[in-house]
Amino acid sequence: MNFPTVRVGPLNYSALSLNQAIQTILDWSPQPTGRAIHFANAYTVALASKDSDYATAINSGDLVCCDGTPVVWAGKWLANQQLAEWERVYGPDVMVGVLHASTSQQMHYLLGGTKETLTLLEQRITARFPQAIIVGIESPPFRSATESELIERDQRIRDSGANIVWVGLGTPKQDFEVHRIKQSLPVTALAVGAAFDFLAGTVSQAPRWMQRSGTEWIYRWSKEPKRLTRRYLWGNPTFARIVAQQRLTRDH
Repeated sequence: MNFPTVRVGPLNYSALSLNQAIQTILDWSPQPTGRAIHFANAYTVALASKDSDYATAINSGDLVCCDGTPVVWAGKWLANQQLAEWERVYGPDVMVGVLHASTSQQMHYLLGGTKETLTLLEQRITARFPQAIIVGIESPPFRSATESELIERDQRIRDSGANIVWVGLGTPKQDFEVHRIKQSLPVTALAVGAAFDFLAGTVSQAPRWMQRSGTEWIYRWSKEPKRLTRRYLWGNPTFARIVAQQRLTRDH
């Protein structure tokens, strides 16, 4: 499907609903074509504004989903067209939706996280979505992979028979990896961020009202201040400045 696109900062977002995203992924998965799906929030916009290679990797994706409510608000403020269908399309929600609706046509591979998290994640998926077929799990080293390691990784994914690869390596690493996988393998690769920890139960999610109100970042910051302080103290003001400058340029 061709969805409208909205530019927020350097990124071209796909204006679609959560259900549309889930159905598109399910429709794509049996097709032997490399595809990349990104979930970009305000921090992603801020990072991409400073790194053109990162922006290019995301914009080359087949879907660029809006992972944060403030980005939806900003996009609707900046856009000239009607975007009734556009809403937050959150990586963890997409993962749950796709797993829930999976049939024997979908073969899932989990790439990222610690071995402990992956073990818990696989157990919870098996219990919660018994029809979802997990054909491989892999916890890569924290450092950057070598070229030979990437070749071996691709071969493991290929040998598993997977057609959906969930990638949870953290931002921005996971977006570059999804971009790479798209070019190397006939699978649908998705950069889903903290979805592994949320679904495994190792990190708690913000209440739905905070997600809807655009204040989820406060909850996450309170839970992981050391890791997320730079993201929010630098990323949020940078995002706000980018959006304001874009609107000012558009209006003139």
